[in-house]
Amino acid sequence: MPAPAATAAPAPRRTWIGLAVLTLPVLLVSMDFSVLYLAMPTIVNSLDPTATQQLWILDIYGFMIAGLLITMGNIGDRIGRRRILLCGAAVFGGASILAAFAADPGALIAARALMGLGGATLMPASLALIANMFTDSRERARAIGIWTSAFAGGAAIGPVLGGLLLHQFWWGIVFLINVPVLAILFAAGPFILPEFRATSTEPFDILGVAFSLLGILPGVYAVKALATAGPSPQAIGAGVFSIVMLAVFLWHQSRAAAPLVNLSLFKNPLFSASLAVALVGMMAQGGITYLANTYLQSVLGHDVLAAALAGLPMAVTVATFSIFADRVSRLLGPRFALAGSVLLAAVANIGFLALGTSSPIWMYMALSAVAGVGYGVQFALVTDVVVGAAPPEQSGAASGISETSFELGTALGLALLGSLSTAVFLSHDDGHGFSDSLGETLKRTSELGEAGDATADAAKAAFVDGMHVSATAGGALLAILAVVVFVAMRNPARR
Repeated sequence: MPAPAATAAPAPRRTWIGLAVLTLPVLLVSMDFSVLYLAMPTIVNSLDPTATQQLWILDIYGFMIAGLLITMGNIGDRIGRRRILLCGAAVFGGASILAAFAADPGALIAARALMGLGGATLMPASLALIANMFTDSRERARAIGIWTSAFAGGAAIGPVLGGLLLHQFWWGIVFLINVPVLAILFAAGPFILPEFRATSTEPFDILGVAFSLLGILPGVYAVKALATAGPSPQAIGAGVFSIVMLAVFLWHQSRAAAPLVNLSLFKNPLFSASLAVALVGMMAQGGITYLANTYLQSVLGHDVLAAALAGLPMAVTVATFSIFADRVSRLLGPRFALAGSVLLAAVANIGFLALGTSSPIWMYMALSAVAGVGYGVQFALVTDVVVGAAPPEQSGAASGISETSFELGTALGLALLGSLSTAVFLSHDDGHGFSDSLGETLKRTSELGEAGDATADAAKAAFVDGMHVSATAGGALLAILAVVVFVAMRNPARR
């Protein structure tokens, strides 16, 4: 009679405490994506940046994170994941202090770049450590769900917390709130978190790092530039250069002795499908969230804090269902859970067609909460699949690939769905003389008094039409992806 299969021992309490410590840097990285939007008007009044400098203040943080995730994941695999996590936290904390007391726009841009450098180490290192700490697949799935919920929670808490603090303090407070949280990480991390590093003796792929940066950074710049300013020679040139360099990067990875990206992972259809879910899912969520903020403030007339609070239902459902995604997977099976969650998000996205120029705010909150259920389950399952598919010594690199897909998805959502909405908005002008955006149009019409009311009403209706088209497009992409995932997972490779 064969011996029963060995099962991994349950994680001790110390490991779960370590997980709580690991959620702290993830929470901060996520918050710093969103908190700055509220502080920008005050920063503009204090530092007087040019329009170009304002864009760099907002974007350089995301550029650095997107470009360096894969590289930092690989470095963590080599020198130690706890070590790079604490080093990255030191950079992130120091840069936060520099940003808070920046005396001019250039100093703030440089500090934000350093924050991006630190943030790029925190995410893959924390996720890779989870793969080391939780050897039982069910516990690992639950831990990754908690990690995912911390990221979602940070994105939602950022605007609310920032709004409250900015009522009492100067704009630098949105950066200084990082310091006490990181102090907890420094106090507990060296004693609670384990160390793990790969034993590879192959030389580090420096050339691959260069190719990856030359491929990713211009690509992120191109999609953001297209989203904010439309087609231009610089944006198109950056996009073409990015595609060429990414092709060179993949060619090099197929021949490198110790590649940054293990291309054999993509032979697993579940791994590839999961990355597609990360990319398209974040594209749909990022695009509709961006448009919804404008809808809530410029169309329905709510203030910034009320708009931020209206985003909490989605954050709560994303966080909750991220944590319980493993239970959903056990109940329905991984195939139905992942494909079904993508389909649910698609239905909720298309449900935005019910929103009009005078809809009650609860209608938006209900639709976004339903979408959050789908996003929460799919993002947690995707992360678990990607991390679990890689060998332990490459889990940092795999985490970097996963997070890069999420970052690129967000950028594409703003560029593609945002541009689609703008195109529809402008096509519905009908002689009213709209400006390039709803905000600019409303600002101009407000100066005209009652004479501008008809144009303002028409602009709001046109914006809602554009939002409807973008929401439908995002929902359609998700629905198609749900079918692809369902087919791809008929016979998934064993993990």
